Amino acid sequence: MWAYESVFYQIYPLGFCGAPKQNDGILTPRIQKVQDWIPHILDCGANAIYFSPIFESDAHGYDTRDYRKIDCRLGTNEDFASVSKALHQNGIKVVIDGVFNHVGRGFWAFQDVLKNRENSPYKDWFHINFGGNDGYNDGLWYEGWEGHYELVKLNLRNEAVIEHLFSCIRSWVEEFDIDGLRLDVAYCVDRDFLRRLRSFCDTLKPDFFLVGEILGGDYNQIMNDQMLHSATNYECYKGLYSSLNSMNLFEIGHSLLRQFGPENWTLYKGKHLLNFVDNHDVVRIASNLTNEKHLPLIYALLFGMPGIPCIYYGSEWGAEGKKEHGSDDSLRPCFEAPQCNALTEWIATCAKAHKESKALCYGDFKSLMLTNKQFIFERSFEGQRVLVAVNADGEAYDAHFNANAGRARDLLTGQTHDFGGGSKLPPYSAAYWEIY
Repeated sequence: MWAYESVFYQIYPLGFCGAPKQNDGILTPRIQKVQDWIPHILDCGANAIYFSPIFESDAHGYDTRDYRKIDCRLGTNEDFASVSKALHQNGIKVVIDGVFNHVGRGFWAFQDVLKNRENSPYKDWFHINFGGNDGYNDGLWYEGWEGHYELVKLNLRNEAVIEHLFSCIRSWVEEFDIDGLRLDVAYCVDRDFLRRLRSFCDTLKPDFFLVGEILGGDYNQIMNDQMLHSATNYECYKGLYSSLNSMNLFEIGHSLLRQFGPENWTLYKGKHLLNFVDNHDVVRIASNLTNEKHLPLIYALLFGMPGIPCIYYGSEWGAEGKKEHGSDDSLRPCFEAPQCNALTEWIATCAKAHKESKALCYGDFKSLMLTNKQFIFERSFEGQRVLVAVNADGEAYDAHFNANAGRARDLLTGQTHDFGGGSKLPPYSAAYWEIY
């Protein structure tokens, strides 16, 4: 699977392109901006893009109006097709958001229900009670996503709904040559639908990648051979920044051992979760870490731990962003042009090392040394061994552990490392030691 050897770059298109927050109905080819960023995306070391919602919607993209039409605020289907073609020509895979749990109130089939009520041929596309009422005073009640009634829940056990969604996915492959889908709120989506989705997508394109959004619990409930290939690793997202802020690396160490360790009870051994330090829904990592010197270290952990690393646009140069008054707008800004600084270059170095190392892409996980402020773990695959070493302290540290090796090459610096007499870790440092 190509995704297991990839570095993803996430773009939230409506924010990235500076589109109006509400759909103004004005056709503007803003999505072409992505083509201007291709050199930067490649420079960051990414070779896959995950696009948040791109289809016609009421406001933020997750309130779909039409799955067959690119949002007019972004341009036309032809505009996105040209962007996707340019990305593919540069060796970049394309994954888009599949928002299948719910639609917006402006969705054409729901509008027909509001107009024709019990006589609508689409009344069973949703979960509707015509004897009730909703917050919009429609004279009917319907199920919304987690109490948000601007998001109308689809009936994913209705064959007509399934047929419509699958026909749209097929058209996305034909029009845009997409390489995969990220399933929004996959933890809510009907499991039988996920099984049918996997079977269908397996017929569309070799190695068509499916990753699902899940916040907690056992990710295996949606990530398995019958459903999705991957899931969002929110457990380690929290552990990464929290363990650095509290200077307690045991937290992230415990999460990684629970997920990938050598014990028989390990949950996800051999699987590939989508890892991230921030995204369009959470505080940007530069605003989340209490010590800015930990910023390079959290990315070293991201690219060194098991799974698929994903970078959120703008965070590669340390852009800040917090939720303000419950709004996500500040997390999804429009940048006039990409920036490059020492952090960007560091991320690119980590990304290159990750992509070029089978051990970092596929390797087992073993903890070798763990303290509150230092963490050394091993990734091994088919005889290849890479030790990931992080010192989160402002003081140098002499690490004594059994490396079962004499010398190594640091994949980040190219320098030779000798394990004889211990390993000195400089302050706020990270290394990927590939064993000779």
